[in-house]
Amino acid sequence: MVAIVILTTMYLIYAGMEYYNTPFEERFYHPRHDWFKPSGAFGHGLGIIGTLMILVGVVLYIARKRYNFLSRLIRLKYLLEFHIFLCTLGPILVLFHTAFKFGGIVSIAFWSMVAVVLSGVIGRFIYIQIPRTIEGRALSLNELKNMKTDFTNSFNEKFNIDLKTRLLIVNTTREVSDDKSNVSIIQNYFNGRKTLKLINKELKAIQLPKNDRLSILKMVKNDISLSGRIARLQSMQRLFKYWHVAHLPFALIMLIIVIIHIGITLAFGYKWIF
Repeated sequence: MVAIVILTTMYLIYAGMEYYNTPFEERFYHPRHDWFKPSGAFGHGLGIIGTLMILVGVVLYIARKRYNFLSRLIRLKYLLEFHIFLCTLGPILVLFHTAFKFGGIVSIAFWSMVAVVLSGVIGRFIYIQIPRTIEGRALSLNELKNMKTDFTNSFNEKFNIDLKTRLLIVNTTREVSDDKSNVSIIQNYFNGRKTLKLINKELKAIQLPKNDRLSILKMVKNDISLSGRIARLQSMQRLFKYWHVAHLPFALIMLIIVIIHIGITLAFGYKWIF
């Protein structure tokens, strides 16, 4: 889906670059003005398709999340991905529908749309920080703690290595996993990478088979990741609530102004050209 968004954007830029680079006051004389202008066949089509994509993406996601619509056919997390896809590609099509000319009430709708998309990107980042079941339900703190096995016992049972190396692996993993300081996600990521490199170097030094080495590194990585998510769970859940306060109003503003925009264009005599 990411490839579709990128390829579509590249095509739109390639197809209309000459027209979009033409100054506004000279566009009327451009040979393809009737094609690319917002009320032209191409521009009008982009506006209709883009708006429909946004509406379908929003309505389907809300219906599934709040009213369990199609709950037996599609999991929430997959529908979220589809929602993000439609509500990313849709605004891009609407952007090219405007031919990069913003003014009046349309500018409010456009910047509301930009705010919705940007807040959606932030919301997606927060969303993936909250561990969930395969169906998309957020896990509770107790469920997460139950998933976190005793790393030391699990490690000792599966791998037969010398005591010195074993203690190094267990202690360095605990040092990162049990870090309760207020480190950022980025710092936590680099601390984890540093730990993995240190352990990998030690395992290579004792000439441990590659498969065992990769298994140990995977265990360590999972333990560090789960510990970090447990530590950040409450703050991420709180951020997610605040995020809804910002995301939803901008979406409503955009929707209301789009309806007004369509009403005004119809009032001025513009009609569906297809």
